[in-house]
Amino acid sequence: MTGLTAVFAVLVALWLGAMIPGPSFVLVARNAIGVSRRAGLATALGMGVGGIFFGGVALAGLYTLLQSVEWLYIGLKVAGGAYLLFVASKIWRGAGSPITVDDAGVTLSGSVRRSFWIGLSTQLSNPKTAIWYGSIFAALLPQHPPLWCYFALPPLVFIVECGWYTIVALCFSSRGPREVYLHAKQWVDRIAAVAIAALGLRLMLNASKAGI
Repeated sequence: MTGLTAVFAVLVALWLGAMIPGPSFVLVARNAIGVSRRAGLATALGMGVGGIFFGGVALAGLYTLLQSVEWLYIGLKVAGGAYLLFVASKIWRGAGSPITVDDAGVTLSGSVRRSFWIGLSTQLSNPKTAIWYGSIFAALLPQHPPLWCYFALPPLVFIVECGWYTIVALCFSSRGPREVYLHAKQWVDRIAAVAIAALGLRLMLNASKAGI
């Protein structure tokens, strides 16, 4: 796998992960509904900045731990693949569970700046996000990524995280798109689960191949 292909695979995996409904998703949706569209967009911006942090930490960890330890690289790929299978199973099982986002029940208040900091702190305080980033980066990037990857990935990660949650904020601040998404949630979740499971299997099967 070339550096460019690996970066593309990382971004696709992170996009799928961002699409999984969780605390970050619900927070952006609630701010967009309960405060304002601008507050929802500010929350999305905070999520993107948090993504830069996790991306930088994951890259630094790769360079430090995997620079010359091939067995650790293989082990992390196996562990990352197993974690992706676990995540996929949880998404599949929860596909039929509705997301509760009640217009009338939201009493959030505060400025756009406050919404940004809430988004950033929520992203940074979620240990599952750290594990997800670590698994994806260790599993998909080559053991010795090209130098340009260290400069290109953080801003691309920001675009993925902030871009997705911006879509969420825009959709949930409009009743029509919000209802369409909630109606299609089951199929969206199951498609994401299948894609993530396929990625996890591929990583585990190819773990022993150098340069994957």
